[in-house]
Amino acid sequence: MTTKDMTYFHQATRQICGSIDIQTVLARCLVFFKKTMPLDNIAMNVYDPKKQSIVNIATAGQKIFSPEINSIPLSPEVGQFIEKNTGVNVEIVNLPQTHFPGRFFWKALGEIDISIMVLKLEIDAQRLGVVVFLTWGNNQYTKEHARLLEMVHDPFAMAMSNALKHKEVLRLKDLLLDDNRYLNRQLRHISGDEIIGGEFGLKYVMESVRQIAPQKSQVLLLGETGVGKEVIANAIHYSSSRASQPFIKVNCGAIPDNLIDSELFGHEKGAFTGALARKRGRFERAHTGTLFLDEIGELPLQVQVRLLRVLQNKEIERVGGSRPIPMDIRIIAATHRDLPRMIREGRFREDLWFRLNVFPITIPPLRQRKSDIPALTRYFMDKKTREMNVSRHPVLAPGALESLENYDWPGNVRELENLVERTIIRTMTGSSERPLEFEPLNPKSGTEPTVPPKTPSCLSDHASAPLLLDEVMGNHIRKVLKMTSGKVQGKNGAAALLGIHHSTLRNRMKKLRIPYGRNTGRKTP
Repeated sequence: MTTKDMTYFHQATRQICGSIDIQTVLARCLVFFKKTMPLDNIAMNVYDPKKQSIVNIATAGQKIFSPEINSIPLSPEVGQFIEKNTGVNVEIVNLPQTHFPGRFFWKALGEIDISIMVLKLEIDAQRLGVVVFLTWGNNQYTKEHARLLEMVHDPFAMAMSNALKHKEVLRLKDLLLDDNRYLNRQLRHISGDEIIGGEFGLKYVMESVRQIAPQKSQVLLLGETGVGKEVIANAIHYSSSRASQPFIKVNCGAIPDNLIDSELFGHEKGAFTGALARKRGRFERAHTGTLFLDEIGELPLQVQVRLLRVLQNKEIERVGGSRPIPMDIRIIAATHRDLPRMIREGRFREDLWFRLNVFPITIPPLRQRKSDIPALTRYFMDKKTREMNVSRHPVLAPGALESLENYDWPGNVRELENLVERTIIRTMTGSSERPLEFEPLNPKSGTEPTVPPKTPSCLSDHASAPLLLDEVMGNHIRKVLKMTSGKVQGKNGAAALLGIHHSTLRNRMKKLRIPYGRNTGRKTP
């Protein structure tokens, strides 16, 4: 190597290795190499065998490449040619239209008159990619130009290797930050791994969970609002082999129709007004994990079609994208709606129903598992006192559980939780040391309480005609209420005179339809 070549090599190396940003490197190299050869554009490309295309990493110079050209698809023959054509050398393509693989570039660039010089980059016999020098016009490059370019193979190979690794690090960093932001928003308290009622009212449900959790099959959770479908979904995921993978939850009824495609499947940059960057959807975030689709019956029909395609093909396409993205996801769907009826009414797709209804689990309402009410009540008492930082542990008043068990709970477990929280706020946050006494609840739905008949005036304590027990109790309670002017609770209240707890008395009065209050003593029915 001559002194002139050594100087050239050192100067070129400083330009190529002077920055970690490959775009900056190519911009500097464009200025430097234009001093010694015709040059209008420099590009760094890699060959992707999976896509069978040339992918652009970075480019600098005149706009020879269209902004839309990020990759150039190749035929299988050209792909095989590239994979077999190894060796570190420079190839001059002065007439690309007559060159076997060069024709693809020539057509992709709009069949313009152009000359190309390609430097193949390898490190330790591992192919990295190529550096492409381009200039306007035919027959522009000579063997001397090729010699000068081949001299700087090693610096360019090192720059390409660093660029690829740096790009991958940035991609993983962005992916991690995005996942952290999303999961922090989604993070919520999971109640132990314990299911209250798993040995009693939910025994059949938990047996089904144990059967399906190790499998990959879809699960459909059915039940009224507030029965705990999300808790059961948690149990399935965290008992499965995917427990360490993402668990993404979607309330299908809470996403506006115009955003639901983007939220579920993601979108590409520029897919619609406001799409300023690429966004991964819930399906993509749940890859290798579980996706919980709550209120699946609320999905619009057009989204049901896309969901069906995902379940069939195991792949998604972002909004505005054309490349399918393979997905490895387990779907757990839940609904409180009557899906067969919605199918008959044309509001839910029958084929989607068959796809989702692989392993249905019906969660019984709270009114059908009254044996779980004491355990649930105590669990919520412990939970709410911790959340509200209540120093004193609550104690239930006598008869409190009885009043809860006499109610049908149309809002199910969620209604019970709200009642416990409301009662703790009213009872425990002051200076009072009273035990927890729940507010009056309506009697059982579907069961009409006995209406005490009016006592005939001819009947008295000494009358020979017998009275029903409810009538006797009702008459006696009315008399005591009249004595206390309708006062139920307190030292001189009706409950104290009768020797029972005031909540027990109220429950009995509700059953007998006896109103209570300070005005009750004026007239009792």
